[in-house]
Amino acid sequence: MASALLNNPTYQLQPSAEQVALQTNYITNFNFLNQYLPDTYEKEFERYGNRTIASFLRMVGAEMPSNSDQIKWAEQGRLHIKYTNCTSAAAVGAATATFTVADSGVTYIAIRVGQTLMIQNNTSGVFNKAIVTAVPSATTFTVAYYETAGQAFAVSTQCTVFIYGSEFKKGTNGMVGSLESEDDIYSNNPIIIKDKYAVNGSDMAQIGWVEVTTENGATGYLWYLKSEHETRLRFEDYLETSMIEAVPAASSSGAATAGYIGSEGIFYVVNNRGNVWGGGTPTTLSDWDSIVSRLDKQGAIEENVVFVNRGLSFDIDNMLATLNGYTSGGVAQSASFGLFDNDVDMALNLGFTGFRRGYDFYKSDWKYLNDPTMRGGLNTTAATATGTITGLMVPAGSTSVYDQIMGKNAKRPFLHVRYRASEAEDRRYKTWITGSAGGAATSDLDAMEVNFLSERCVCTLGANNFVLFRYG
Repeated sequence: MASALLNNPTYQLQPSAEQVALQTNYITNFNFLNQYLPDTYEKEFERYGNRTIASFLRMVGAEMPSNSDQIKWAEQGRLHIKYTNCTSAAAVGAATATFTVADSGVTYIAIRVGQTLMIQNNTSGVFNKAIVTAVPSATTFTVAYYETAGQAFAVSTQCTVFIYGSEFKKGTNGMVGSLESEDDIYSNNPIIIKDKYAVNGSDMAQIGWVEVTTENGATGYLWYLKSEHETRLRFEDYLETSMIEAVPAASSSGAATAGYIGSEGIFYVVNNRGNVWGGGTPTTLSDWDSIVSRLDKQGAIEENVVFVNRGLSFDIDNMLATLNGYTSGGVAQSASFGLFDNDVDMALNLGFTGFRRGYDFYKSDWKYLNDPTMRGGLNTTAATATGTITGLMVPAGSTSVYDQIMGKNAKRPFLHVRYRASEAEDRRYKTWITGSAGGAATSDLDAMEVNFLSERCVCTLGANNFVLFRYG
């Protein structure tokens, strides 16, 4: 009878009498059955340092609840009246003239009989002073010049006109008509931001620990929850970057057609209603003087924080360094700033945290603009970097606005986030677990799903006080 035992096994490895690696006893495949196992590090190596980029809005803004699909507020208009596209129907030397106002958006002028005007040629700068004698229509007014020589510029010359006062004869009636305050109404709508992490029940049953030091300061061991934790960190970053980058869905766009509405992020608002430096980075004092001159014409906020990428940070440092020369022993030195009482032989601190030029400017590195996986990875070559953002100047402090929902004036930071919330539902930062694993018992799905949700928008108040630095 034949034996039932088949396939007589042979030894795959031949042991050696000495502890020496031979061709016949060397293990080349590493698995749990092998005698020799690889050395492993259970602690993660943090080769990228702190990977999160959120912190900007926490530094400059605040969060407050809202229970509406839309946030509305009113911002003050200009107190004084000025028109920049006015043309006269009279010739040079005329004692009187009728002007037509063609400024964009002006359908009814706020000029009244008896008011005195400054009228200047936009090109040559020559000017007249005049008094309004009639207002024939909604966009025209007639003046009589104070100067003997009459009108100083040619017919149909584009001029700028502003009101500086009024004059009335003795025994006459008062001013005819009155002016209403001009408010600009702005609004924004919150968007819903979501994310999710899922792990199936089988993987949860096989434990493998990794020792970590996380970006939020926690240390210890994580199992499958390491990926959940990074999902949470990523979601928190998106809560901020969505407020920075969001744009409204344009009419007839693909997003609008699909039913999405978008939102007005900080960059979008400042690009459209704020001040834009289109030269990439201001590198000279005259560049900053032009920015200061613009701020004089806007809100003139005393203190401002400039959030910069590395290139703009270095350009500011280099500019300030060239302004700080001095002489030592009859020899011109390149810098007198630094550590150790400015000793020329000791270490120099080549960085600046701020400077004053009409206003106070405090410089702060913005990680979002430097991170290679975010805006730091975009083109920054001046010749081809149209639209690349290098920094953002944010006014410090708060401002008063009329809250359309509350129906009263309120003090608000220039930048702040409004999130949807009520007594029954708070959507500032929601997280919940679904599935049938990991303690959840909400469905027959053999997994644990960690869900994240927020509904929010950012309010950029007084965008005319912000400056966006970009190329193009």
